[in-house]
Amino acid sequence: MSEPDSSIGDLVRSWRRRRRLSQLDLAVEAEISQRHLSFVESGRSRPSRDMVLHLAERLAVPLRQRNEMLLAAGYAPAYRDRALDDPGLAAARHAVDLILAGHEPHPALAVDRHWTLVSMNRSVAPLLAGVDAGLLEPPVNVLRLSLHPRGLAPRIANFREWRAHILARLSQQIENSADRTLIALMEELKGYPVPPGAKPYGAGAAPALGGIAIPFALRTPGGVLSFLGTTTVFGTALDIALSELAIESFFPADPETAAAMRLTVAAPD
Repeated sequence: MSEPDSSIGDLVRSWRRRRRLSQLDLAVEAEISQRHLSFVESGRSRPSRDMVLHLAERLAVPLRQRNEMLLAAGYAPAYRDRALDDPGLAAARHAVDLILAGHEPHPALAVDRHWTLVSMNRSVAPLLAGVDAGLLEPPVNVLRLSLHPRGLAPRIANFREWRAHILARLSQQIENSADRTLIALMEELKGYPVPPGAKPYGAGAAPALGGIAIPFALRTPGGVLSFLGTTTVFGTALDIALSELAIESFFPADPETAAAMRLTVAAPD
């Protein structure tokens, strides 16, 4: 996350470099002159509010950081930042609850921008058997829960592959957002030990769906359950919290997992 006292020129330059664009690249993309962009970055020209938002759009800057850019340029924030339990977000929270419940008997959960658990369906809890109670105390970070030695890590059959997948995804989020909390989380996760007996990379679990994706393979008393994960976001969100909310849904990667989940979760009353 950018320093609070960063100028708008510093922020534009920082995001441009983060996106690996030259001044000419961004000027062409934004349909402005390179000279104008140079003046903005150097502080010789103060961009209009519309120009700040235009450049932020071209740079794919997250909504939270767009507000920071507006403030740095001397303008009011454009996007609301409400807590997820705000009454104004009730419709969105209801939609999330419907998605999570509708995905049963397969596990699904909602997380915020820092991978803090917001909500989960009934299918998740049975998979957490044996996890240290301290890791389940709110706020629960699901990446920590997954890779911590007292979390799910010892039961992940393809731990090395899953760990590499999580770290790569987190790295991409850091690239997109420059979020300091995520950077600290990355360093924490990298410091966790590999569980004793973890299989070498590439030998942790049979590839799912012809090898097109990395499964989440979890050892249980009834055998290994293998899931394929997908992510759902609110693509047109104008509220910061909603734009940062993600629903992680897991589908059975084989018939055995599908059958096991049908038996694990009782039918609704």
